[in-house]
Amino acid sequence: MPANSVPVYLDHAATTPVRPEVATAMQLALEDNFGNPSSTHAWGRRARTLLEKARSTLAHALGTSPECVVFTRGGTESNNLAILGRARHDAARGTRARVITSAIEHPSVFEAARRVAAEGGRHTVVRFSGLGLDVGALATALRQGASVASFMWVDNETGLELPIGEVGEMCRNHGVQLHSDSVQAVGKLPVEADELSPDMLTLTGHKLYGPKGAGALLVRERGTLEPLHFGGGQERGLRPGTEDVVGAVGLAEAVRLAVGEQRSEARRLKRLRDRVEAEVLAGVPGARAIASEAPRAPHISSLRIPGADSDVLLAALDRVGVAASAGSACASGSGRRSRAVEALQPDDSGAVVRLSFGRLNAAQSGERIAELVVGAAERARALGTAGNP
Repeated sequence: MPANSVPVYLDHAATTPVRPEVATAMQLALEDNFGNPSSTHAWGRRARTLLEKARSTLAHALGTSPECVVFTRGGTESNNLAILGRARHDAARGTRARVITSAIEHPSVFEAARRVAAEGGRHTVVRFSGLGLDVGALATALRQGASVASFMWVDNETGLELPIGEVGEMCRNHGVQLHSDSVQAVGKLPVEADELSPDMLTLTGHKLYGPKGAGALLVRERGTLEPLHFGGGQERGLRPGTEDVVGAVGLAEAVRLAVGEQRSEARRLKRLRDRVEAEVLAGVPGARAIASEAPRAPHISSLRIPGADSDVLLAALDRVGVAASAGSACASGSGRRSRAVEALQPDDSGAVVRLSFGRLNAAQSGERIAELVVGAAERARALGTAGNP
């Protein structure tokens, strides 16, 4: 990185820094409330009070009741609990489990659904027609019955918004529970859980300036899930083990702040993203913004750069101090092409780079960001697929 360059972080969809307000709340909880929430003495009661306050804060921010909030260790665990927990509930009662997902789900959803199939159930994948979900195929799948349908609200790789309201209505009409991986939606789009369709909703702290390892699953009907872990009755039996009070406090504060700022921050990020996209597309011949014709969350731009290799492009960006990714951080280094991009644009070729914007990007930084991306794209295209920049 050149000595006079200021690093640019464009990977907020992968993770975010902890906000100072969140860190302060967590530090106070860490210092003053170390008790086990299951203990009945004064230290335990104080910890329990703090845990339940965090539960109420999170529930209020998302428009649901505290009884619906199950604290977990993050998005992956929440997604696994929703899918495997629901499928195993049916299997334990003699019904063959069946999971329906979209073709672009996060690996923690897709692999959990595959595990259901490996355990004797079925996994049905609903594909896309262009940028639109094949609702006809979804209707056909729902008519055959299912334990749960799992459809993400916002695709973490392209920012594409799925029609979660329409999907939820279809699921209700067929008596199928809907789970939504919403880690890229909370704090980016308006979320009122009780007014929306999902019966279960996943969120995680580190995508919205909270702590890593802290997440939650919102569950309307706890009795339809089997736990994945055993050994205690915490979180009403769905997530046994001593609760992470500090993580819950940090998660709740991060959600409260993100939801409170959602409208203004969404407007700011959309303006910044749109400016960067326009300048990159103008500066790189043949470049495309994936899913730009469809509804998208405001913080993600997925760019297709023809004539370049994704790894070479990312290295070129890193060299000038730009942090970006080629898609989901959970699948990076696997050597596999993006499931989402393959589903939405199967015939395109070239590098794919995801720029995800957030609090570390000033509103006036668009021109400089675009210049850095265009320069890196030019170097990557010149090198083709050979060598390193």
